[in-house]
Amino acid sequence: MTTQATTAASKFSSMRWVRWANLAFMLYLLLVAVSMVSGGFKWSVGEQAKTLFEFASHPVAGLMIGLIATALIQSSSTVTSIIVGLVAGGLPVETAIPMVMGANIGTTLTNTLVSLGHARCKEEFRRAFASATVHDFFNLLAVAIFLPLEMMFGILDKLSGWLVSPFLKAGDMSMDGMDFMKPITQPAVDLVKGPLEAFGHNGGFGLIILGITLIFVSITLMGRLMRGLMVGRARDILKSAIGRGPLHGIASGTAVTVLVQSSSTTTSLMVPLVGTGVLTVREVYPFTLGANIGTCITALLAATAVSGEHAVFALQIALVHLCFNVLATVLIFGVPFLREIPLKCAFFLSDLATKNKAAVAGYLGLVFIAIPGSILAFTA
Repeated sequence: MTTQATTAASKFSSMRWVRWANLAFMLYLLLVAVSMVSGGFKWSVGEQAKTLFEFASHPVAGLMIGLIATALIQSSSTVTSIIVGLVAGGLPVETAIPMVMGANIGTTLTNTLVSLGHARCKEEFRRAFASATVHDFFNLLAVAIFLPLEMMFGILDKLSGWLVSPFLKAGDMSMDGMDFMKPITQPAVDLVKGPLEAFGHNGGFGLIILGITLIFVSITLMGRLMRGLMVGRARDILKSAIGRGPLHGIASGTAVTVLVQSSSTTTSLMVPLVGTGVLTVREVYPFTLGANIGTCITALLAATAVSGEHAVFALQIALVHLCFNVLATVLIFGVPFLREIPLKCAFFLSDLATKNKAAVAGYLGLVFIAIPGSILAFTA
């Protein structure tokens, strides 16, 4: 009897390890899929997206340009690095600041796409969509507060100028090449990308479609695996790592995003955890804010690799990105009634989207296409 029990326990343990290995592989596929979507956008429309920056004469237009460029390229890190390069080339810092704010909004599109992987189960989709859009509403609220303040008082320009002043006479710095995630995912992306290169720019659209398909597949399989694995001790460990408290959540989000250098990747990984009920939207909320702060490392690294007469201004715009996200986190999360606004908006929209999926298309079309496009057309 004891032998049978031991054998059964051993089989159960082996099966559990196999499921953990499968979950790790699905997690890797999700990371590859997000990289494929990002790479596909850069491949197909990346160069055209850069021309958007020529129309940034007005702060609101600059905001919309940052938003659209990031939605197209699917990487706020890439867009802010482009902005750093433009400032290094002579673009005024005050012109670039609204673009950085827009990039914060545009990057949230990835989360929403990932949440659609839960669309077949209403309750999962409601939780996943709320987890994705709380990031949107936080960044929208941050811009609604800080863009008018910046236009009136130039607080980010002045603060970043003060922070960068010690470097005015310093030599060149370089910390480039600290991307820990790309070496892991890029070989798989290149493997898929290779056969598509024969189609030119159209291959980029193929990479996007394959990436989105892979997101749906990986999210679906991850959900099934996590429902069986994330019980008992495993669930407690994950909750203690992320849900121990707001400050710990913010610190965790910052640290993880610094390592992977992509807030889209970090926050996208949280969506299935909330969708399957492992974590709650409130527990993931501080982690998301930490991801906002952590993503600034890419622009800072890009700035340290710049040399020349405008190098200090490149560092300044990178610091603007950091100051904006830190101040937004301190103000919005630190003031109770402001803290609740993104949560309430996310819960309201997720309830609406659960009842009518057309609300998802309407929301995405309004925030990422109609409003930015109309404002750009008007300012042009």
